[in-house]
Amino acid sequence: MNRFAKTVCAVALSACTSLVLHLPLAHAADAHVHAADAMSEGEIRKVDKENGKLTIRHGELKNLQMPAMTMVFRVKDRGMLDAVKTGDKVAFVAEDIGGQLTVTEIQTK
Repeated sequence: MNRFAKTVCAVALSACTSLVLHLPLAHAADAHVHAADAMSEGEIRKVDKENGKLTIRHGELKNLQMPAMTMVFRVKDRGMLDAVKTGDKVAFVAEDIGGQLTVTEIQTK
């Protein structure tokens, strides 16, 4: 391969590598927007402070592709358990963290 061809290949490879390195940063910048879209509506059915869990009857969880149902979630921060009580209407974000469905944000309505 001649010197010119090697230079062209090196420049092209460098440009592609630069583009690929910026992709994860663009994705991370959109994370906050997606979190807002992930808010779901529900009603607290049980607060289990001993085990750090909430039972929530919820609508569709679009970010997890789950239909409406009642289920038990772990909480990211046990302080969330003091902020809600049985019967509260809530908006919340649930995420799959290490195979465990976990409430990462919650707000009473």
